[in-house]
Amino acid sequence: MTKFYSYHLVENSPWPLFGSLSCFVLTISGVLFMKGFQYGLILLYISLVLLVLTFFFWFRDIIREATFQGHHTHKVRKGLQLGMILFIVSEICFFVAFFWAYFHSSLTPAVELGAIWPPKGIAILNPWNVPLLNTVLLLSSGATVTWAHFAIIANNRREAILALCLTILFAIIFTALQGYEYYEAAFTIADGVYGSTFFMATGFHGFHVIIGTIFLTVSLIRLIKYHLTNLHHFGFEAAAWYWHFVDVVWLILFVSIYWWGS
Repeated sequence: MTKFYSYHLVENSPWPLFGSLSCFVLTISGVLFMKGFQYGLILLYISLVLLVLTFFFWFRDIIREATFQGHHTHKVRKGLQLGMILFIVSEICFFVAFFWAYFHSSLTPAVELGAIWPPKGIAILNPWNVPLLNTVLLLSSGATVTWAHFAIIANNRREAILALCLTILFAIIFTALQGYEYYEAAFTIADGVYGSTFFMATGFHGFHVIIGTIFLTVSLIRLIKYHLTNLHHFGFEAAAWYWHFVDVVWLILFVSIYWWGS
């Protein structure tokens, strides 16, 4: 059939249904597990596996549509760009909630906290040790992902692959150091408002770093397989936008929670 339009009418797909059901079961099984239900943990693992498989097959179909079927025209890519921008805006609102909670408690500490911040008895982390090193790593990864972007535009695959590998390496080291910091911390998420706001904000940022690392790894595999060209590389571009967002959030975390909050 001749195509007289530049937008893409997607074919029937089971993955939205599978994804929504997996998220529903994941939520219910998480609650059952925390309530001590006997089979809650098994249901949690099953729903996680189903969700990961949904992601894999759904992304596979999108890559096929973009790379081999030619459905991602200029107008479709514009729509995808707008969708990614709106997604990042929603993520900004997500983190604003954590910063709001942190500054609400730190700027006007309650009497129960001793009217001081950090609360008395909390052994805070030194911002100039692991947090500073992680800041350098993330800023370096932001530079290398930009290098990879310019290399793709210049049609220089070798430099793009090298820069993307360095970005992923920095991300993995960052995650490992974050885990080490959590392991060595003298307080937990249960230690009052300081512990809860600290671990919720930095923990969700760490989760976003892991998602971004997977995003960049998929882009690296596609780059190696010649899926990305200097004119057709929005998959990588979206990953780079997401990674820069992660960088900015970490800078705000470092300045407000690690440095100012100490």
